[in-house]
Amino acid sequence: MVILITGASHTGKTLLAQRMLEKYKYPYLSIDHLKMGMIRSGKTALTPEDDVALTYYLWPIVSEMIKTVIENHQNLIVEGVSVPYRWRTSFDEKYQSSIRFICLAFTEDFINSHFAEIKEHSSDIENRLYDDNCTIDCLKADNKDYINGFKAAGEKVFLIKSDYEQTIQTILNEYIPFF
Repeated sequence: MVILITGASHTGKTLLAQRMLEKYKYPYLSIDHLKMGMIRSGKTALTPEDDVALTYYLWPIVSEMIKTVIENHQNLIVEGVSVPYRWRTSFDEKYQSSIRFICLAFTEDFINSHFAEIKEHSSDIENRLYDDNCTIDCLKADNKDYINGFKAAGEKVFLIKSDYEQTIQTILNEYIPFF
């Protein structure tokens, strides 16, 4: 089984992957680590700010890794922002049936009410060295893009409306175990 986690910046993708690792004992792959490895090694001229270009640069690699995991009957959690809205087009049905997709996004009301808390928890799992570009307006725009893009592609988006921890617990206890 592959659990594919994406969503807007700061929504807790890595935190969810870490909790899944602890609960289900599945290893996880951070697409962001792959991205930084490609950038730091000089294998691409793209920069961390080239989000859209990085998605289309990395996704062919990530999707083939997912296929390999499924073909080998292994388990893996894959998390990061670099997942295209129409990710399913990369997989035949035989692969799709082995992938559980999760997209996390904050509602605008949640961002308005919890922005300071979101910033406070931004380095809970990974240390964000540079987080100055995370403004309330950028966060709203990013979440809106994820919500609209993935919903237009026919995907379920887990909206974090009022209680972050309850949303995460619902995913862990109700959505994943029935896979």
